[in-house]
Amino acid sequence: MKKSVLVTFLLLSGVVVFGQTWTLDKAHSKLGFSVTHLLVSTVDGSFKSVDAKITSSKADFTDAVFELTADVNTIDTDNEQRDGHLKNPDFFDAAKFPSLTFKSTSIKKVAEKKYKLVGDLTLHGVTKSVTLDLTLGGTGVHPYSKKTIAGFKATGTLKRSDFGIGAGTPSSAVSDEVELIANGEFAKD
Repeated sequence: MKKSVLVTFLLLSGVVVFGQTWTLDKAHSKLGFSVTHLLVSTVDGSFKSVDAKITSSKADFTDAVFELTADVNTIDTDNEQRDGHLKNPDFFDAAKFPSLTFKSTSIKKVAEKKYKLVGDLTLHGVTKSVTLDLTLGGTGVHPYSKKTIAGFKATGTLKRSDFGIGAGTPSSAVSDEVELIANGEFAKD
């Protein structure tokens, strides 16, 4: 019994010791989205305040866990009036639901530098599983900080109706499908 407890403890300790944390370089990262307006044009937006980290013990990131939080009150579509409307209860209801979060639940390598990332997205008080296409842009050493860095791009599509966002707005005015585009540069701690 003592031996199995000791082995279990050592295995768990090894996971903690060998897991590496990667921190988001906010100056070189962006969480964006696109919707179709009136069935004819595309409107882009982003969240200006985002934080994220990766935890991984493998160099190829096949065991990585991605976590992200964004402040909904920092939504920016380059139009203050529209941004204010998006923050109100008709859409994000930022006063009641001030943040969106994502935490991956699995990652699968599908090709060289290509992954399927599955995780729980919580938005507008609703949590749903989403699948994102993830591309590793590369790894290297930052020339100034000398830290190991990695770049990722995640893309995917979700339906705003799945999260109760803009329930009174028809998809002919603003598309139900929302394209997500996240670019992140991370530094190994």
